[in-house]
Amino acid sequence: MAAHTLGWLGTGRMGTAMAARLLKAGHPVTVWNRTRAKAQALTEHGATVAGSIAELGGRDIVFVMVSTPRDLEDVVLGEGGLLSGKRPAVIVDCSTVSAESSQKVREAVTAAGSQFLAAPVSGNPHVVADGGAVVVASGPRETYDQVRPYLEAIGKTAVYAGDEEQARLVKLCSNLYLGLIMQSLSEVTALAEKAGVPRAAFLDFLNSTVLGSDWVRKRTPALLALDWTPTFTTELLRKDFDLGLAAARQYEVTMPLAGNVFQLLQAAIGRGYRDADFLSLFAVEAASSGLDVQPQ
Repeated sequence: MAAHTLGWLGTGRMGTAMAARLLKAGHPVTVWNRTRAKAQALTEHGATVAGSIAELGGRDIVFVMVSTPRDLEDVVLGEGGLLSGKRPAVIVDCSTVSAESSQKVREAVTAAGSQFLAAPVSGNPHVVADGGAVVVASGPRETYDQVRPYLEAIGKTAVYAGDEEQARLVKLCSNLYLGLIMQSLSEVTALAEKAGVPRAAFLDFLNSTVLGSDWVRKRTPALLALDWTPTFTTELLRKDFDLGLAAARQYEVTMPLAGNVFQLLQAAIGRGYRDADFLSLFAVEAASSGLDVQPQ
């Protein structure tokens, strides 16, 4: 593989974990973040910190990891964004955004003479750090083939989903499913516990059956301890449900369960769990059921 110069824009929890994977694989990376201190932490892995987005413009490939569609449009299309000066040859966006926003950015990037790849990631920062993330990508096949070795350095698998915005919908569907799983787990766990079954016993049983999953097993200690330290916040999951349900309206797909979970995420935010891990859906379910849960 020919070496490319790499840039990374956005070093929140996920961006930091992903950029660190590239650095640890031996790829030099120049990083930028609106709050410089967050980017500075990557220097211990060998990163160079850019003083502005413009300093990333000369790189062959620039990865972007931001929170919202508006953030993506700002850092690529806005004043001082990636298209405002010398442009990277390829922009790879790993954020979870709508297909509409992605298409808007793709068209502008292509018109400017660069290539754009949508490459959202499944996995929280801990999963990414352990090399367990899965990347789904869409865009021109030749662009994907060029970027694929770096995607595989970030995660354990990269999947090509198509030549337009297919990756966006795949990631939104994945996060919708994640919320459905968590709400289902919350309901059955609350029922068992209120009926007198210790939470630890119920989850031990469930995790030992064919219905168990690696994700539930990994999150069980936090669920037992009622530890809502964020890996993926309730607010961010609500954003993805909002985008996913909008896609369902566009394609006329009924989503009665997801619609209800969206309202429960709203309830969790109203109860003060906005910045907590979305596992706090269990706390909302317990409170709604008159169940006084305690850490175990």
